[in-house]
Amino acid sequence: MSLLKKLAGETALYGLSSIVGRMLNYLLVFVYTRALSKPENGTLNELYAYAGFLIVVYSYRMESAYFRYGTPEKDREKVYATGLYSLIGTTLIITLALLLGAQPLADLLHYSEHPEYIRWFAAILAFDCLAELPFARLRLEQRPWRFVAGKVLNISINILLTLFWLVLCPWAAKNGFHWVHYVWSKDVGVGYVFLTNLIASVATIVYLLPQMKGLGSGFDHKLWRQMIVYAAPLIIVQFAGIVNQMLDRTLLKWLLPGTPDENLAEVGVYGNNYKLAMLITIFTQAYRYAAEPFFFRHAGEENAPEIQAQATKWFTIVALAGMLGVLLFLDVVKYFLGEDYFSGLQVVPILLLANVLLGIYYNLSVWYRLKDKTMLGAGISLAGALLTLLLNLLLVPHIGFVGAAWAALVTYTFMCVATWFAGLKYYPVDYPFARMGFYILATFGFYGLSYWLGTALPETSVLLWTIRVALFGGFLGLIYVVEKKDLRGMMRST
Repeated sequence: MSLLKKLAGETALYGLSSIVGRMLNYLLVFVYTRALSKPENGTLNELYAYAGFLIVVYSYRMESAYFRYGTPEKDREKVYATGLYSLIGTTLIITLALLLGAQPLADLLHYSEHPEYIRWFAAILAFDCLAELPFARLRLEQRPWRFVAGKVLNISINILLTLFWLVLCPWAAKNGFHWVHYVWSKDVGVGYVFLTNLIASVATIVYLLPQMKGLGSGFDHKLWRQMIVYAAPLIIVQFAGIVNQMLDRTLLKWLLPGTPDENLAEVGVYGNNYKLAMLITIFTQAYRYAAEPFFFRHAGEENAPEIQAQATKWFTIVALAGMLGVLLFLDVVKYFLGEDYFSGLQVVPILLLANVLLGIYYNLSVWYRLKDKTMLGAGISLAGALLTLLLNLLLVPHIGFVGAAWAALVTYTFMCVATWFAGLKYYPVDYPFARMGFYILATFGFYGLSYWLGTALPETSVLLWTIRVALFGGFLGLIYVVEKKDLRGMMRST
């Protein structure tokens, strides 16, 4: 239990940056859905989806190879230097290719008048890629506070510049302040979001310069080949994961029956409602920051499978509590969006559960990294990506972006089952699936009761909100009663 308590503590620290950042990003959603048009929001969601695919090409899972080969402290500097030299070289090549091909790519994506978008994203991705290994180093060295400070710096710059360019400057122009025209132009529009991200990425690299030390260890060709062989299947895993998470936003533009602008508007509605389901993704990201190096450090211990089972159970419990909280108070949460985007709220419950299952999948898939069976993990991920593509092609033309949400839920369910079944042979873990299933059913039971009461009482009713608070408290109470023994064990552990 002491190890679980340590994992929980590290998750909380990493979660500090993720949670604060995401809550501030909800502020950005509030701004985007009011300062930008629906088609501009569609552009925003589409291009960041493409960026999700490109970052896989840029980084090629070198941070996972670093965790695998850099865990022994005696090898850490050599592994780090080899990985960083590799990333610097490939980043220069890929960025140059994107810069030279900016106009053809812009033409292909129907942004012919804005090749600068491609150039800005090439630079953003380059700096973000070069930041990944220094951030991974902080995680492996168990320096979460410096990690958190770097993430908060990036987020803060994004927030301040977004408010400056999308809120303050338009207000100043409207009220006759002439200085504003030296730093702002109405024609740039959504481009200011990309410029903001670029400036924040540059500032982050500057912050991480102290973590760039150690390059004097040189580049080890033999070690590099080992790292690439280990990471190569994980590239497929990550690429397939991006397909599962991002492909819907790129396909909607092409599969929906409207005009390009109408389809981009729908992408904007779907993409921004997707962000309301991101609370689970925040927690999953924070958990992964702590869990990946944690499980590598303790993989050789006799009780490692038991720790994995308990960690998965508690991850599920916390994720479901977050899901229920969003569902119970969706009538408030929805106001992070502009009213024009409320038509997409129907996908939020589906996407919340999909993201819970995605987090469970991350837990269940630890075995193939620990056992160097990354090719098996790649196969499962590819199958999930193909299922995502097929379901989107089948469902989106008939039921619109709701079909994309159902595709995500079905895909993550399949990947959980497939990953668990494959792991039985190589890393058998006695997961408490009955207990986890019970909490999933309880979540929907509490939400179902709230939904039923919501049809009988006015949305602004004090009684309704009191009942919802009581239902959330009841769910937490249920967890305490069922998990009392484990909770006390963790509290007593040192």
